[in-house]
Amino acid sequence: MPKKLSGGGLSPTQQAAKFLGVSVLAGAVMAGIALPAAGALGLAAKGSVQGFDEIPDNLKSPALSQRTTILDNQGGQIATVYSRDRTVVDLKNISPYMQKAIVAIEDSRFYQHGAVDLKGILRALNQNAQNGGVAQGASTLTQQLVKNYFVEEAGDDPTKVAQATQQTLGRKIRELKYAIQLEEKLGKKKILENYLNITFFGEQAYGVEAAAQRYFSKPAKDLNLQQSALLAGIVQSPSRYDPVNDEAEAIKRRNTVLQRMAEVHDISPQEADAAQKAKLDLKVSQPKNGCITAVKGASFFCRYVENVFLSDPVFGKTKEDRAKLWNQGGLTIRTTLDPQSQKAVQDSIKSHVNKSDSVATAATLVEPGTGKIVGMGQSRPYGYGKNETEYNYSVDRDMGGSNFGFPTGSTFKPFVAAAALEEGRPATQEYSAPYKMSYPSPVQTCGSKPWTNQQNETLSNESESEKGPYPLKTAMAKSVNTYFVQMISDIGICPVVKLTDKLHVVQGNGDKLPEVPAITLGSKGIAPLTMASAYATFASRGMYCTPIAIESITQQVDGKQKSLEVPKSTCTRAMSEKTADTVNTLLSGVIDSGTGQQAGLTDRDNAGKTGTTDERRNAWFVGYTPNLAGAVWVGSPKQNVKMTNINIGGVYHSLVYGGEVPGPIWKDAMTGALVGKDSPSFNLIDIPDPERDDRDHGDDGDDGDDGGDWGDGGQDGGHDGNTISGNNGSNGNGGGLPTPSFSIPQGFIQGQNGTGGRRHG
Repeated sequence: MPKKLSGGGLSPTQQAAKFLGVSVLAGAVMAGIALPAAGALGLAAKGSVQGFDEIPDNLKSPALSQRTTILDNQGGQIATVYSRDRTVVDLKNISPYMQKAIVAIEDSRFYQHGAVDLKGILRALNQNAQNGGVAQGASTLTQQLVKNYFVEEAGDDPTKVAQATQQTLGRKIRELKYAIQLEEKLGKKKILENYLNITFFGEQAYGVEAAAQRYFSKPAKDLNLQQSALLAGIVQSPSRYDPVNDEAEAIKRRNTVLQRMAEVHDISPQEADAAQKAKLDLKVSQPKNGCITAVKGASFFCRYVENVFLSDPVFGKTKEDRAKLWNQGGLTIRTTLDPQSQKAVQDSIKSHVNKSDSVATAATLVEPGTGKIVGMGQSRPYGYGKNETEYNYSVDRDMGGSNFGFPTGSTFKPFVAAAALEEGRPATQEYSAPYKMSYPSPVQTCGSKPWTNQQNETLSNESESEKGPYPLKTAMAKSVNTYFVQMISDIGICPVVKLTDKLHVVQGNGDKLPEVPAITLGSKGIAPLTMASAYATFASRGMYCTPIAIESITQQVDGKQKSLEVPKSTCTRAMSEKTADTVNTLLSGVIDSGTGQQAGLTDRDNAGKTGTTDERRNAWFVGYTPNLAGAVWVGSPKQNVKMTNINIGGVYHSLVYGGEVPGPIWKDAMTGALVGKDSPSFNLIDIPDPERDDRDHGDDGDDGDDGGDWGDGGQDGGHDGNTISGNNGSNGNGGGLPTPSFSIPQGFIQGQNGTGGRRHG
């Protein structure tokens, strides 16, 4: 039996036999002889290698994964994302020094031999036999390119990568056949170009362009002699010859390359000597990969774009198809993000809420009539450290948002008013709206079974002085709870739910709104983007447009740019123009004389609605002009902070109201976003003015039940798993807080049961 080396390696005799077998195979291939299964030659175990003729004839060059660049709507770069940092370049854009260096050290006879270098095989055979092991390989650049193709196709699948790089004769035979095909099909220059674009150079850099930028912060076409030699030397072992972590070893390897270049007469001995004495002179650029590196505070918007891409069938029928296209990269994605609006959002957030505050804020701006998302930001930045989070508070859970959105309080009431107007109720509709009352019962639903107040639960307004009768305009300005509960009792729950369906208003977890009267008080969790898009419908006179984040995408394929189809906003009529105009008139009154006075813009038509929820765990302002809509939420992502006697952004608040904290954030963001923009007017309806009441803060009476489990997980640790119910809050302890203005009837709570939905960062 042949003697094996210690450690299980082949003996010199076996190595010689193996290399001889390959050389015989290569010679036969070059002579065009079809071979049977390699096992018949004794080159491998039976069944481990396909018959040479059975190997598929066509090797498809893989589409090389590249960077994807995400741009704002003005063409400014937001971020680059990639599975592999690579920028494909033509050979003419690669330094001649680099071309010569890689050939000299990896395959010096590249231009003299065919796909297989028989002299190289014999030389390696002789050298390896003398050394008693495998000291020298014999793969040509073309064969190495084929191997890299297999690795590229394997992607990040460790099993496939192992198969693509396994040291077996079967893989060698496949390389030989495909190498011959590439030589015939591509020619030497294209093979060299492809090799330099596909090869891994360490430090996350794939291809010579990325490597030149990583190590020297310059394009590949500008590499000098010693820089080219350094990069060429790295290829053999990127970890061993990494110049960032082992300068001495990298210099030694670089000088070996320079010596080899002199030996093959690519450079003179004098040039080699001078280059060997040069310092490394690295100018390392750190990898900037992913949405975490996005500029202008647009990390969350960037992730939203990524989630749209990975979830929308327009980019592929299956999840796997979409992921493959995204990872392949080479995309240039122009988004809807407006740099002016985004800056205004971020500046406003930073001036009102600190990232270290016990509560957070999220703001989203949407363009009415188009659905374009032009601004999106939040006070806790994207990341995994203290006071950071990976959760986007502006969007639904399936798009990277919090578990359930956030209870909206009285910002839901305009939907009830719009439904009543659509049902034919007049804009002057009046209800008794007492200070305190029992929930009306029964209340008609969309089904055959009405909702009934089986526990005889009651609700009340903010103060005893707040009692009707009230007309709609006054009730909206004061945000009168009992008025809107009477309204939903009058028209039934079904018209409200049908309208919110048209407005695509769903809970943050994707569930439809429940058919219970408490929805008018904003007890269910909804995402800011959903609210902004719904309110944009009022601004566009009743036309709802689905939100979009992507304007166009081009993909680089074989050096050419190809346009991809992108999702389009779908606009449908959700309500009549008259209804929208009436709501605009009502909500203008909220800003003029109601609870939203601190949020009002002074230089253009604007409208909006405030909202707070049970125990002041959430505060909202949602508003709009005819050409821009925005939603601002403030609260604890885990819903465990009661915003009383609290510091937010360095300012003390004894009680937080929707018009007092979210309102100014909205005002500043909208003001900055609209500088230099048109100032169109609403089509207002003549509604008789109610009696003037200058009392501020009427919206605290919209305290709705927080309904279920909330929280974003991640840095914030997720929700506490408890159900927040009735007027006891999550812990049953008021802690000196004002007495809640009403209690929630049993059965109103539609949230989770405290056992599901928890997310961990």
